[in-house]
Amino acid sequence: MRELTDLALDIARGAGASFADLRIVEQQHSQVMVQRRSVKAIDRSSSLGYAVRALVDGAWGLASSTDLSRDGVARTAHQALATARASARVPKAEPARMAPSEAVVETRVGPCAEDPFALSEGQKAELLLEATDRMLATPGVVNAMGWLAFTRLHRIIANTDGSYLDLSNTFSEPWLSCTAVVDGESQSRQYQRGGRQAGWEWVREIDLVGQARQWAEEAVMKCKAEALPAGRYDLVLDPMHLSLTMHESVGHPTELDRILGWEANFAGTSFIRPEDVGRLRYGSEAVNFTVDNTLPYGLGSWFFDDDGVRMQRFPMIEGGVLVGLGCTRETAQLVGWPASNGCCRADGFDRFPINRIPNLYMEPGPDATSPEDLIAGIERGVYIEGQGSFSIDQQRRNFQFGGDLFWLIEGGQKTRPLKKVTYQAQTTEFWGSCDGVAGKAWWAAHGTPNCGKGEPSQRMRMTHGASHARFRGIQVGDGSA
Repeated sequence: MRELTDLALDIARGAGASFADLRIVEQQHSQVMVQRRSVKAIDRSSSLGYAVRALVDGAWGLASSTDLSRDGVARTAHQALATARASARVPKAEPARMAPSEAVVETRVGPCAEDPFALSEGQKAELLLEATDRMLATPGVVNAMGWLAFTRLHRIIANTDGSYLDLSNTFSEPWLSCTAVVDGESQSRQYQRGGRQAGWEWVREIDLVGQARQWAEEAVMKCKAEALPAGRYDLVLDPMHLSLTMHESVGHPTELDRILGWEANFAGTSFIRPEDVGRLRYGSEAVNFTVDNTLPYGLGSWFFDDDGVRMQRFPMIEGGVLVGLGCTRETAQLVGWPASNGCCRADGFDRFPINRIPNLYMEPGPDATSPEDLIAGIERGVYIEGQGSFSIDQQRRNFQFGGDLFWLIEGGQKTRPLKKVTYQAQTTEFWGSCDGVAGKAWWAAHGTPNCGKGEPSQRMRMTHGASHARFRGIQVGDGSA
């Protein structure tokens, strides 16, 4: 491949490109889906292609192809350059530039102890059928479904900085859900740990079959639970629930391209401004967020991003104050930062890499505080497990979240299950109401495999994490509307 990457980059240099790269992407996919007692879908596919990206006179051109011959690569490079020259004729407020980055030659392979592609689709289907059978054997459960999805991503990235990167990652993404109907009331319950950068060993660890009956019984329990009158309540949120709340109210608003207004046409911008870094009170002093794209099992731990920048660990919020943003080599330049922090990724060879949420997690509390300790400090409130519905405005300021399982807290104890609980808040007020975070022993990660962004739409993976956290005086509705 080195001969082909050199060819494309030499053409770009000769044409006066200030930056160019060639990104070769090979992906393997395996997915099995079952519903009730039958296999509904089996997919095993692969793709191999590449894109040449060129920056000429402050404008980008990108061209992609599956033709990896010398003639094909040369043709694609010339097409990218022609597109960049045409784009340069369009007036713009500021020309595109790339922040400097080190030249690196490196080969890296992510964790995968048991190759999921070595197993047949039949073996995967058998596991899912056994798990859904256990759910359906529970009285009241009327439907159960699940899937096992695996992706192997192999990227070769070469650029005019002198980098040549050969990078491989494997992602395992299981899912299992059931629905119960009791006395005309329908409720669901699902597996909540998300995906992980790992192989089949992750499926073994989470034990879908062993957990299936409990999840089914909890779905039935939810049907029989009572709704909660609207009002202000203290909340204790578990790590799986917090992963969605932080994704929407911390992850997306701290993407620098949103802050600059680039994302407005598809999914909104952000209430944050670049000058807020170091000044904005995002939450209470108990709130600390870290970006860590070096997590060994993180779905966003790709070693290097698609700009060729080494992935990093850095603080996002410290003591409740915003201290960082996720950026790319291009967006960093626009706000005067000297370098990117490695948050640029694309979901396929034919997509332009864009600013994406990194692995982002809430730091645990500094002591041995337990979830029970947090609950003990509440006279009347709600304990929420898992992810449910969500809604958030286009600037990521006002939101509503539901969950997957709810418990009433009375006199410092969980007393009975609830259903249809949602809460509403404003981002900085919500995080500002956090007055307690459980310790490291209760910290858990959730791999998010389906974050959508961009036009054309791109799907991306990242991992979030948290310990249990307590929030005071949050508006809660009964969720029945």
